[in-house]
Amino acid sequence: MVDLEQSGPIDYVVVEFPPGGLRGDAFPLLTDLVDRGVIRVLDLTVVGRDAEGAFAVLDVEELSARGVDLTLFHGVTHDVLDDDDLRDVARRVLPGYSVAVLLFENVWAAPLATTLRHNGAQLLDSRRFPVQAILAKLDSMAGAAPPAALGDAPA
Repeated sequence: MVDLEQSGPIDYVVVEFPPGGLRGDAFPLLTDLVDRGVIRVLDLTVVGRDAEGAFAVLDVEELSARGVDLTLFHGVTHDVLDDDDLRDVARRVLPGYSVAVLLFENVWAAPLATTLRHNGAQLLDSRRFPVQAILAKLDSMAGAAPPAALGDAPA
């Protein structure tokens, strides 16, 4: 069970895989993050959508038959994501595609988050930016003058 007073920020990500794209080679990297105490997986569910558009939650055995080893994560679910949540996600998935829905705690940030909460601070906003969007922005700024450093007086 997660101690809410001592927990780090919790994130929710949905990763879409094209047909045949869910091979499982990213899951050892996820396991490494867990093993090093960087994150704690609170819920991990894989949802598939067939060619006719029907969706189903894929269990560990079915994924193993596809060559995806999720046995380490079997039973980690705390059922935070319910059927309605998964149905909402599945509606956005193209037929033949699948998604991994991951809910995780950023354990690395727990000491900072705990201290901030004890000081009465509260999170007002949090966002994630796709790396592709940031790289495109940086590319568009490549010819622009570099920003002034803090403390530099305007010329």
